[in-house]
Amino acid sequence: MSITVNKKAFHDYFIEEKHEAGIALEGWEVKAIRAGRMNIKESYVIIKGGELFLIGMHITPLLTAFTHVSPDPTRTRKLLLHEREIMKLIGKVERAGYALVPLDLHFTRGRIKLEIGLAKGKKQYDKRADELEKDSKREAQRAMKVHQR
Repeated sequence: MSITVNKKAFHDYFIEEKHEAGIALEGWEVKAIRAGRMNIKESYVIIKGGELFLIGMHITPLLTAFTHVSPDPTRTRKLLLHEREIMKLIGKVERAGYALVPLDLHFTRGRIKLEIGLAKGKKQYDKRADELEKDSKREAQRAMKVHQR
């Protein structure tokens, strides 16, 4: 079940591969995510010391969820993957010039998971071509709908 999707990532990047990662979260963060109070639009994934970290994901704390902690809404969160997956991703990012982009935050068997994508940046003309393709498909669907009536 999807919680939030990063539509901007699909607009700005060609997504080559997708990987599902766990996130190291605190209790108040889980409560806020379940309440739908987060944003992954401006976030990105970095590699530091052989580990993956999510930076820029904003989680707005609930006023009732914490008492003794001072929440940091945009703290750096560690992503949890198997070591061989991490090494494979690190190799592609360093050698082939890919970026790691968060795509989708969702529940898997009661746990919050993040789908990250191995992505290549789109040029401006690629974005325009995609927009034209979407418009033409939309027009074709509209024409088919009118024709069926």
